[in-house]
Amino acid sequence: MPEALEESKSDSLQPLPGEIEEMELSVIVPARNEEDSLGACLASLVAQSEDFFTLGRKWELLVVDDGSTDNTRAIAESFPGVTVLTPAKLEKGWTGKANACWIGAQKAQGRWLLFTDADTVHEPGNLRRAIHEAEKYSVGVLSYSPKQLVSGLGQRALMPLIFSELALAYPPEKVSNPALRIAAANGQFLLASREAYKAIGGHESVKGDILEDVQLAFIAKKRKVGLRFRYAADALSTRMYRTTGAMIEGWIKNLALLFGNTLILAAWRVVDIFLLLGLPLLAWKFWSYGIAHVPIFTAGWLLTLLWLRNLWRFYARVAKSNFPVRDVILAPLALPLFAFLLYRSWFQNTVLHRVSWKGRSYPT
Repeated sequence: MPEALEESKSDSLQPLPGEIEEMELSVIVPARNEEDSLGACLASLVAQSEDFFTLGRKWELLVVDDGSTDNTRAIAESFPGVTVLTPAKLEKGWTGKANACWIGAQKAQGRWLLFTDADTVHEPGNLRRAIHEAEKYSVGVLSYSPKQLVSGLGQRALMPLIFSELALAYPPEKVSNPALRIAAANGQFLLASREAYKAIGGHESVKGDILEDVQLAFIAKKRKVGLRFRYAADALSTRMYRTTGAMIEGWIKNLALLFGNTLILAAWRVVDIFLLLGLPLLAWKFWSYGIAHVPIFTAGWLLTLLWLRNLWRFYARVAKSNFPVRDVILAPLALPLFAFLLYRSWFQNTVLHRVSWKGRSYPT
C-alpha cells in the first residue's frame, strides 16, 4: 500500500492548544502540475478558516503533490497552515489521482473528508454548508457538480454539449434516489464521512479506475451509505481546462467511460449536424426556385418548419447543461468536434485499451 514519504506544515490554520479537540473536517487536494490554478483554490479554502473557528470547530487542509514538475509544491507551501504531502512512487495498478487521494485520506484526521480538485474555487462558507447538507439528508457521500468556467470559442461551444449529455445520463434526482441503481459523483468535490469512506473501501477500492469518482458513487449506493449529488453553482466553480489541447485529451480519456453507448451517441450527433446545418441549406435550395414553382415552394416551407422544430429540441436539451445562454447558442458549432471526440474516446478505450493524462499512460 502506498505511504506518504514527506510532509511540510505550518500552524496558522490550527487552533490554540486545548481550544478544540475533535477534528471536524479534512480537505484533501490532489495536485499534479497545477501551478496555474492551485493558488486560487487554496486561497478560497484558507478563507473558510474563520467560518469554522467561529463555530468552535477544527479542520485541516492537505495538498498531495502528485509528482509535479512545476511550481505546484512551492505554491502550496506558501500558504500558512497547509500540509503538503509527497506520495511514494506510483505503484502498478494505481492511477495517480486515486493514489494521491488515498495518501491524503491516510493522513487525514477529520470526521469528514473532502476531496476537491486543484482547479476549483470555493464560495465563502461552502465547507460548513456542505457538511450541514450531508447531515440534513443523512448521506455518507455528497458530491457537487461545480459551475464550469470556460474561455475561447472551442470550450464555449463544446462544454455545453457534453454537460447537457451528462445531465441527461446522470439526472441528479435519480442519482440521489437510493431506490435507483444509477450513480454518479464529481471528483472536483466529493465529501464523505469517515465511516462511509471506510465502508466503501476508500480510493484503494477504485485504485485502477480512470473515473474513480463515478465508481466510488456506485459502491456508495451498493453499500447503502447514502449518496447525494447536485449541480452547485452556489458552492464552487472550476476551470477544468486551460487549453484546447488539455480539453481534447481530457474528454478522449473520459467520454467512453461516461457513456456506455458512445458510438450511437456519436452517430446521433452526426444526424444533428445534418438537421441543424444541412436542413437550412436544403430549404434555401428549394426557396431559390421561386414562388412560381408551388410544390417546390411548399417543400421549402416544410423543411424550414422541420429545421425550426429540431433547433428547438436541440437547444432545449443543451439548456440542461447549466451554461450561460451565450455559450449554449454556440453549441451547434462544436457538433463535429463532439462526434469526433466520442469516436476517438471509444477507439482509445475499447480498441487501444489505453488513455493518457498529464504525462501518464493508463490501461483501460
